[in-house]
Amino acid sequence: MAPFPYKSPLEGYENLPPLDSEARNPDGKSLVNPPTGKLSHAYEDFPEPIISTNNGFDFHIYYMPTNPDEFKFAKELHERIRREFPELRIYKFWDRPVGPHPTAMFEVNTFTPHQTGAFFSWLAVNRGPCSVLIHPNTDDAFKDHTELATWMGRPWPLHIPPGFGRPAPQAATTAA
Repeated sequence: MAPFPYKSPLEGYENLPPLDSEARNPDGKSLVNPPTGKLSHAYEDFPEPIISTNNGFDFHIYYMPTNPDEFKFAKELHERIRREFPELRIYKFWDRPVGPHPTAMFEVNTFTPHQTGAFFSWLAVNRGPCSVLIHPNTDDAFKDHTELATWMGRPWPLHIPPGFGRPAPQAATTAA
């Protein structure tokens, strides 16, 4: 059997005392967490391996172009996002599939964890019938669109050709 490919999420937290699993907050349901006196760095900076020099996250907003009501809604959503979030990078409204995306869509990029959280929460309640593929940008586009991706609404199967997002293999050279 292959080794488990994931690092422990507790890396860097080894040798700390066990957490109390019984202590409850005043609501009687949620657990009491130990105070650290500081916020997580993830509020300000994307965690590795996300590369934020271009943009941290892509939001691909999918719709059915053959459904007139859904097409109209998606077109209006595109305009609303451009008006509501002018600081984000918002791309063309496609009326057909493009790249690995199996249906019409448009893309929005976020640049900070704060923008990502704000846009995510806004989109969760305003996306209507549209599905949304959300993925970080690392140095592995294949993994970004598959293993690291998450969905709002119905997930769509992506058209990912062999080698998508992977560097092309170098041709072997032989000495003459």
